[in-house]
Amino acid sequence: MIYTSLLISLFSFSSATGAATVSPRISLQYATFQGVNDGNLTKFLGVPFAQPVSRFEVPKPPTQLLGLQDATNFGPACPQQALDPIPAPFPLDNFTISEDCLTLNVFKPTIANSASKLPVFVWFFGGGFEIGDSSNTDVRSVVERSILTEQPVIIVTPNYRVSAFGFLNSKEMLAAGATNLGIRDQIAALEWVRRHIGKFGGDASKVVAGGVSSGAISTGILMMSNKFNTNILFRGAFLQSGSPTITGSVADGQPGYDDLVAANNCTGSRNTFDCLKDIPFDSFMATVNRTDNIFGFNSLSGNWRPRADGEVIAQDPMVSVSKGLYSKIPIMTGDSDDEGTIFAFGNKNITTNTEFLGYIGSKFLPKSSPEGVALIGSLYPEDPSKGSPFDTGNANVLTPEFKRLAAFQGDFVFLGPRRFFLEHASTRQNTGSWLNKRGKANPLVGAFHGSDQGIWFPQNTTDTVGVDALINFINTLDPNYSAARGASTHRTDIYWPQWKTRASSGSTSLSTIGDPLSPTSGLTSLLTFSDPEKVDITAEDFRSDAIRSLNNLVFEAAIAK
Repeated sequence: MIYTSLLISLFSFSSATGAATVSPRISLQYATFQGVNDGNLTKFLGVPFAQPVSRFEVPKPPTQLLGLQDATNFGPACPQQALDPIPAPFPLDNFTISEDCLTLNVFKPTIANSASKLPVFVWFFGGGFEIGDSSNTDVRSVVERSILTEQPVIIVTPNYRVSAFGFLNSKEMLAAGATNLGIRDQIAALEWVRRHIGKFGGDASKVVAGGVSSGAISTGILMMSNKFNTNILFRGAFLQSGSPTITGSVADGQPGYDDLVAANNCTGSRNTFDCLKDIPFDSFMATVNRTDNIFGFNSLSGNWRPRADGEVIAQDPMVSVSKGLYSKIPIMTGDSDDEGTIFAFGNKNITTNTEFLGYIGSKFLPKSSPEGVALIGSLYPEDPSKGSPFDTGNANVLTPEFKRLAAFQGDFVFLGPRRFFLEHASTRQNTGSWLNKRGKANPLVGAFHGSDQGIWFPQNTTDTVGVDALINFINTLDPNYSAARGASTHRTDIYWPQWKTRASSGSTSLSTIGDPLSPTSGLTSLLTFSDPEKVDITAEDFRSDAIRSLNNLVFEAAIAK
């Protein structure tokens, strides 16, 4: 069959012709690119998917480039926000940066050509909408594993603008048509894939989009964007530690804009938008770096994020979710158990219940009543045994309120929005969800935000349950193995039920899980990863009252005028 033939051809091609010594070239409508071979993969790196951009410009399709274009190295990262340090791994690489940064990378099986029509995975990096670039995630292992399991895929990793360069939103930005520039960049990258991926061996009609953290939140927002029909640009979504969440409006971003206007001495300008555009890069970057960041005191309540503008984002995503106004495509989505721990280090000076309530009320729930905030305080108690890292008793108590803040922030930004989305989407489309509980022994952070990266993009491990499910999903929109694909080397003992499938409280052995059942008790199924390399089906019945009440308050804020 075609997959076996492709695999045989791949190995024979590599050994017989010495493919690794040949410089691969691909000609597109606007340029010819020279990539590089890497084992049984070929990489085209730093490929422009838009014209060179200056500050606050919307992306435009690339124009003609003369001569052979070098695509053997990653392009520059977009400007990065300075972050407070934290005691946990996070992608804080020393990037080469430039405001002209709209490039992407293509990773494909070497043997793939324009006739191959392989499925495509577009991966958006994470970083809290403040940092990150297209080289953050080493995606090669997924492509290599897809070849081995005879389900080959192509992966594309685009850049998009972050921090104030990509998510400065205000009435002035709206008037200039320059809101949500980072989301516009992602749309431009997806449009490039639709036009050009065929030359690399991909099928533009078989694209799955996904990401981690802000990349996942973005993908969820793209499912309900005004700018395009999601079903045309991607047919499935993979959301790792991020779901459509409350964004607020452009007006909510105005204070951040006004602060930069003042910091750059543009207050007296007749056109503050043009003034900010013309500030020299180093000066502008310095003022951006003095603003709040995700590891500072304001944590995940900072300014640089997507905002509902009526153009790219029609309305607050939580409202769109509640109305079913999003693409009805298959979804894989999940979180780590302790999403909030790494974001609680900036709040160490919050040490009392009064300070905790004042903080969450002013930073996260400013439209809620004091009674609503007090309710959340009671559902996220001071008892450290109920805090995050969860299931660690009274350990990891950095400060009296640390585990409480970590639990609240993790649910507010990550686990709560995921559950809200699934409660609506699971009635309309195929949905699978997971929970990562690996790494509980990590001091203070536990199974922290992004710590499941090795499940989906494994390096030097035999634990392939997650990556195999991802490859299945990219190929068939179902994380479960399909015998019809004929992949003889693929594991067949993992069955991942739909999220709405009933699961008993506790866990169910993967070897005994049956066909999907209709939800009756609200105990829904999660594929749960725990130590050591254990995978179970568990019920999503944790913190039910707390997350439901929190989601209700957030939704009330989303619809408030």
